[in-house]
Amino acid sequence: MVPELLEETYEAFTAHVRALAPDGLERPTRAEAWNVRQLLFHQLLDAQRALVTFATPATGEPDVDEVTYWRPFRPTAEGDPDGGAHVRFVVAAADAYDGPAGLVRQWTVTSRAAAHAARRADPAGRVATQGHVLTVPDFVSTLLVEATIHLLDAGGTPPAAAVAHTRRVLEELTGAPLPPGSDAEVLRLR
Repeated sequence: MVPELLEETYEAFTAHVRALAPDGLERPTRAEAWNVRQLLFHQLLDAQRALVTFATPATGEPDVDEVTYWRPFRPTAEGDPDGGAHVRFVVAAADAYDGPAGLVRQWTVTSRAAAHAARRADPAGRVATQGHVLTVPDFVSTLLVEATIHLLDAGGTPPAAAVAHTRRVLEELTGAPLPPGSDAEVLRLR
């Protein structure tokens, strides 16, 4: 179910950015460092990482799961958990495209390939990414959470089931129910 939900969420992200006029991709997002185009590039990096990860089976025991994977990404006193270097890289790389159409095309192809790889991955398998070993279902969940949150960041509407999944993961991460409010206000990693 989660691989199919990831595919739906990636398709919703694609539909959202395709519906925006080129200047709409330049509008701010709730990810304060990035506009929509730059946030899309950040998501493209995640889809590319997914392709590498699905091709990187691991034999060790998982050291994180769909919830504990997010602990290093929680807000810190220093601010952005990704660090300024990643923010600057995303801005520079997104700006290097010759117009937004090429970026949207690359996202579309790459996200569809990543969703296809997620559907075909062995649910009993383990994969390695970012120095961790996860089960395939837990890894797919991390992709879904990130895509759901960033689609909300970009002003889009993720599938209701993706929002429910993300809410559950974040509530387990924080150890408490999330406050009431709109999903766009409540579902955040920072």
